[in-house]
Amino acid sequence: MNHRPDPVVTTAQGAVRGLRRSDGSAVFLNIPYAAPPRGAGRFAPPRPHAKWDGVRDATTPGPNAPQSPRDLGSLDMSPYFGDGWSRGEDYLTVNVWAPAGAGGGLPVMVFVHGGGYVAGSTRSALYDGAAFARDGVVLVTLNYRLGIAGFLDLPGAPANRGLLDVVAALGWVRENIAAFGGDPDRVTLFGQSAGATLVGGVLAAPEAAGLFRRAIVQSGSGLGAFTPEQAARVTRAAATALGVEPRADAFADIGDERLVAAASRVTGIDLRTETDRDPLLGLSPFGLVLATQPAVSVAAGHGAGADLLIGTNAEEGNLYLAPVGRYTTSTAADVDAVAARSHPDPARLVETYRTARPKASFGALRSAVMTDALFGAGSRALAAAHASHAARQGAVTFAYEFAWRSSALDATLGAAHAMELPFVFDLAHLSRLRGPAALLGPDAPPEELAARMHGSWVRFAATGSPGWDPYDTGRRTTMRIDAEWSPLDDPRRPEREVWA
Repeated sequence: MNHRPDPVVTTAQGAVRGLRRSDGSAVFLNIPYAAPPRGAGRFAPPRPHAKWDGVRDATTPGPNAPQSPRDLGSLDMSPYFGDGWSRGEDYLTVNVWAPAGAGGGLPVMVFVHGGGYVAGSTRSALYDGAAFARDGVVLVTLNYRLGIAGFLDLPGAPANRGLLDVVAALGWVRENIAAFGGDPDRVTLFGQSAGATLVGGVLAAPEAAGLFRRAIVQSGSGLGAFTPEQAARVTRAAATALGVEPRADAFADIGDERLVAAASRVTGIDLRTETDRDPLLGLSPFGLVLATQPAVSVAAGHGAGADLLIGTNAEEGNLYLAPVGRYTTSTAADVDAVAARSHPDPARLVETYRTARPKASFGALRSAVMTDALFGAGSRALAAAHASHAARQGAVTFAYEFAWRSSALDATLGAAHAMELPFVFDLAHLSRLRGPAALLGPDAPPEELAARMHGSWVRFAATGSPGWDPYDTGRRTTMRIDAEWSPLDDPRRPEREVWA
């Protein structure tokens, strides 16, 4: 029997040997795009990786960013978060999936994982790129710095180092992806949750101009950044927890284990100020730190030349309630409390949601407010900001809402946060996603949903259109994705107006 040799590709830093899969596609794991962030370098901009001699093995997963174990109560989210921290300093790396015999010029998709800015990695089962390679896309997934190293706003260090890592990875793609069959001028940057908010930040960042052509924001927010005042509270708390001064040089000699432990101890800080709410509702003390929100920067014209596909899930907030027993036990007081934390006029907010959902339980109302506070309002703001400039730059905006409901946790999980990922990656068939306490629940999803949704993402990357009408500031056309797909004009208008 003839055995085809594993593929070898030469990058600007050196040659790498990947794996040839049984379907003929090739995968390359753990390729560095930046130098290992050691010591003081953890609080510095990403630096180029040293070149290597010979052929570097790229057949096994590598280390990931330092992080604590994550769980969400009774729901098994290990396919999303992965298996925790795999130690090793050389973790600023990418994985690449490429079609068999790729001759060149293929669309490229670069994925940024979620995890609340403190967890997640390319090792997670949900980010296998085989389906993209099968369908003619070069798929890249990347690790970036998390927690204190990635996002603590420290005097003496550049802000948003995790975002700088994403930009550096895009630079690596620009320089090297042609060797894997990809077209560096046809790059789509996409991400989910924290990764989606980072994509919005990159969209608004002038230094990233020219590194990508399209962007997809899945359950992120264009209004999700902390202000410098809010970030300073987290910095003081972290410095106190570690017993050091709040400066980059004071953090430089602290080991990763202590930084990870300190990150866990600063959760729960009240970050509301006289002028700003906590955009993450206390779920994470880490995130982008910006004086101007990405949606505001995009409204000023930044990123208008890139096509944008943006959307949320219909019941994002269920993920933070159902697995920990708070969905069915929610009360009117719980609804009022989350409204007070989310909006300057909580009474008006609650009345708007009660009117729009007259039969909703307190759990459903609480989840709906969380859904928009965390993701919906900021995504609509980013969509409107982009659409107001895109046409003049030759770009297009598209919007979606993912509404398929999982039957997990006695059918209380529904169309929760992260539910769209198995369909985007065409992995809804994975056995570990099925079961009463697994993401997709015990019942099989519609047979064609994953193929159609994955195909729409591929089509957007390849052509600039996912297959439905664009979003504009008049109609606000949004594709509702469920067992049946329905284009809607200006959905959830009352909610949009109360947040505006």
